[in-house]
Amino acid sequence: YRKGLKRDGNTPAWISAYGSYGISAYTPAFAGRTLALIDAGFIVGYANVRGGGEYGRDWHKAGQLANKPNTWRDLIDVCEELCARKYTSRARLAIGGRSAGGITVGRAMTERPELFAAVIDGVGWSNPLRYVAEQNGYGEEPEWGAISEPAGYRALKEIDSYQAVRDGVAYPAVLLTTGVTDPRVGPFHVAKMTARLQAASGSRKPILLRVDFDAGHGVGSTRAQQDREAADTYAFLLWQTGVKAYQPS
Repeated sequence: YRKGLKRDGNTPAWISAYGSYGISAYTPAFAGRTLALIDAGFIVGYANVRGGGEYGRDWHKAGQLANKPNTWRDLIDVCEELCARKYTSRARLAIGGRSAGGITVGRAMTERPELFAAVIDGVGWSNPLRYVAEQNGYGEEPEWGAISEPAGYRALKEIDSYQAVRDGVAYPAVLLTTGVTDPRVGPFHVAKMTARLQAASGSRKPILLRVDFDAGHGVGSTRAQQDREAADTYAFLLWQTGVKAYQPS
C-alpha cells in the first residue's frame, strides 16, 4: 500500500491466495500491473495459506485431502485480522484466486459470504466433484482425493464451491473468468458456478462471467490478453469496493 495509509477501515483491499500442490504461488516479485491498483489507493496482499509450500511439506499436507478446509479458513482468518486492525473493512474487502486458488476463494465466499465485498475467481476449480470428466482429472487424486473411495468423495464434496452455494444467501459481487480452450480447468467449472450464483444470490450484486474465446489456462496468453483481463478485473474491483471515481454516474 501507499505510504501514509490511515487505518480507519476505509481503504479498499484485494487479498489473493492459492494454497495447493505445495506450491509457493505468490513469492515476492515486481508486478507492474499491480501498481495501478496501489496508485488508486488499494491495499494489495497475498495470504500464505495452508496447502501451499511456503513453510515446507507439513504446511502443504495441512491443506491437502481431508485437511483442505484449513486452506480457505486461513484466508478467512487473514481477512478478519485485516478488518480487526482496521486496514480495511468488509464493505471494501475483495479476495482473488486462480486455478486451484478458485477452490480457496470459492469456499471462503460460500462459508463466509458476509465477509467480502467482491470475489475474483480466475480459471478456477468450482466443481471438483466433476473432475473425472477432465483429461487430467485422475492426476488430481493425490491432492484432492479419489472420488471412487468414500473418504475421497467426502473430501471432494467439501471443497466443491458449486455444491456449497445456497439459495437466498446474500453473496458478494463475483467476477469469474475462463478461457474456452483451457486444458487444465475446464470452462464448465466457472460457467456452472456463475449460473448457480446468479440463480441463488439474494444480494442483487453482480455475478459476471468473463470469457476469452482465444485463451486457455492463462500460461500462453499474450501480453495484450493479460492486460485486457487485468483491466476488466481492476475495473470490477474498483467498482465493487466503492472507489468513488469508479461508481456509475
